[in-house]
Amino acid sequence: MDDMIEQSAAGSEGGGRRSRGEGRGAAARRASRSGGGPAPSLPNIVRKVGVYEVLDEEGLQLIERNADTVLEEIGIEFRDDAEALALWKEAGADVRGQRVHFPKGLCRELLKTAPKEFTWHARNSARNAHVGGKATIFAPVYGPPFVRDLEGNRRYATIEDFRNFVKLAYMAPSMHSSGGTVCEPVDIPVNKRHLDMVYSHIKYSDKPFMGSVTAPERAEDTIAMAKIVFGEEFVENNCVTLNLINANSPMVFDETMLGALKVYARHNQASVVSPFILSGAMSPVTVAGTLTQILAEVLAGASFTQLIRKGSPVLFGTFAASISMQSGAPTFGTPEPSLVSYGAAQLARRLGLPFRTGGSLCASKVPDAQAAHESANTLNMTLLAGTNFVLHAAGWLEGGLVSSYEKFMIDQDQLGMMQKMAEGIDLSDNGQALDAIREVGPGSHYLGCGHTQANFQSAFYRSALADNNSFEQWEIEGQKRVEERANALCRSWLDHYEAPPLDPAIDEALLAYIQTRKDSMPDAFT
Repeated sequence: MDDMIEQSAAGSEGGGRRSRGEGRGAAARRASRSGGGPAPSLPNIVRKVGVYEVLDEEGLQLIERNADTVLEEIGIEFRDDAEALALWKEAGADVRGQRVHFPKGLCRELLKTAPKEFTWHARNSARNAHVGGKATIFAPVYGPPFVRDLEGNRRYATIEDFRNFVKLAYMAPSMHSSGGTVCEPVDIPVNKRHLDMVYSHIKYSDKPFMGSVTAPERAEDTIAMAKIVFGEEFVENNCVTLNLINANSPMVFDETMLGALKVYARHNQASVVSPFILSGAMSPVTVAGTLTQILAEVLAGASFTQLIRKGSPVLFGTFAASISMQSGAPTFGTPEPSLVSYGAAQLARRLGLPFRTGGSLCASKVPDAQAAHESANTLNMTLLAGTNFVLHAAGWLEGGLVSSYEKFMIDQDQLGMMQKMAEGIDLSDNGQALDAIREVGPGSHYLGCGHTQANFQSAFYRSALADNNSFEQWEIEGQKRVEERANALCRSWLDHYEAPPLDPAIDEALLAYIQTRKDSMPDAFT
């Protein structure tokens, strides 16, 4: 507020440039706001803004009919999983080899037992997240083998990077989950790294976390470790982990994904069934064709969870991008994937399932203007679509190959803006501000009025990274670009990180379990 009054006075009293002494004072105040640790966590998002819909009733019915045709006439492969095929045959599907053909209405009937909304429990119950309805959950980037570190190097990720991103997600006020594979720690054997990853989520954060899906036995390890933390009975009756189950588009669920899905569904844990779509390569080039395939794949995969355990939580997921028809490279932030996600969100609501899409996606190699534009296009769509679970909300770079420290900080700042946007317009007496209008009257200003004084601290979103000062002030402060400010803020957060408390007995039991599991198998790096 003091900065704002100083700027206004300088402008109205004939001087746009402040003295160097005044500038240093303002810089110190900004440093005190953005330095050190982050602000307190923001509450879970309950969207008060309407959703944006691109399909009318006729269009929705058309996509649904076409998906039913795909399911019945073409079918979906459940590859190398005899149990899955037997369950589908018993449920009334037409199983021909590994391909399952679904009678019209079968999948929708099965999904009637899936919960419309549920609680995703954290080890700190104050961090529990609501999944579904008007709630939106932000989770970090997932899956990159590389990082772009704070020294500007692009290199393979390590377990130390993994821990750092978990810590940053824990500290980010606008992030509701520590995520899953925030980067792939290649310095640990492939068959053992999931143990260190799950442990990192439990040790360095108390927000909800995601489990391992790269093999059924790794999913079982996730469940076992969750039971050490929460207790066996609690895990069997409550969701403590969300798990990303990708369809191998087009129209295939492979043995690995089915194996993990079965483990989590049997233990009442949530499966995010998400076709991974690059339109033009893994689905048709058209929006309607892609939506048809997505709906067919989700109906088949999501309904399968109910064959494993009725009532187990499942999300309608999609990851939609397009490709360059010249190079074949994926593209992000373009109109067509946004239309796909908007349409998929409508289809999810009609099924009564929570919805996952979006994030802060880009193809840029560094956190530059391309990264900002593509990420903003994707993130705005994500909120307005009514997304319930947002994976890749912060840190994604280079088409998902890289987890970037600097972009993580920039993105989490933008997530705070999205949270403010989701609050909608305050129409309370305070929001209407008639007392302020009466007090000020014609020809004066609002800077010193009682209403402004009472509300200025929370009236507008205050970015810790954006520079809104004059050119002269920016010059005095070192001409720093936003990625430089993000770098400094990231270093400050990590320097000020303090781990949330964890019961020493639980910690000891987790470490003993990990050691026993690691000792039971030789290292494997492939």
